Amino acid sequence: MPTLAPGSSLHKLRRTLPRGFTLIELMVVIAIIAISVAVVSLALRDPVQDRLERDATRLAALLEMARAEARANGLPVVWVPAAAERDPVPGAAGLSAQFRFIGLSAKTSLPSHWLDTRVRAQVISGANVRLGPEAILPPQRVLLSLERQRIEVVSDGLEAFNVVNLPATP
Repeated sequence: MPTLAPGSSLHKLRRTLPRGFTLIELMVVIAIIAISVAVVSLALRDPVQDRLERDATRLAALLEMARAEARANGLPVVWVPAAAERDPVPGAAGLSAQFRFIGLSAKTSLPSHWLDTRVRAQVISGANVRLGPEAILPPQRVLLSLERQRIEVVSDGLEAFNVVNLPATP
């Protein structure tokens, strides 16, 4: 009876077979590596765009909070970026505010700085963004930029402020 013991025919046959990987096995490994690299490269995002999106989403939420406060209290409230102000108001720690809400009640305290201090804002539809007390406002757009990335925070006057991605500038 043939066995794998030294001296048997099966033992000799096993030693003569090539040891290694087949072409199919190598192809499967290469395919798995290629798919993994593709998934990882798609998952990597531009950190500048992420920071800008975070600031834009935060601004949209702040504008909606101020809009609700303006409607609830019947206050004329506007949002002004620092570039549009002639006399920047000092903020926390003596730093000048990068934007501010004008007209809110004294009990309402909203942030006045970007999460990334390099973010720049420009109101497209005028010098400031009107937030109330009217229920229907004109369409408004704020362009945020950071390095070459741009993003807009927009409202048609009826709906909430939304974030709209724009192509990067060359």
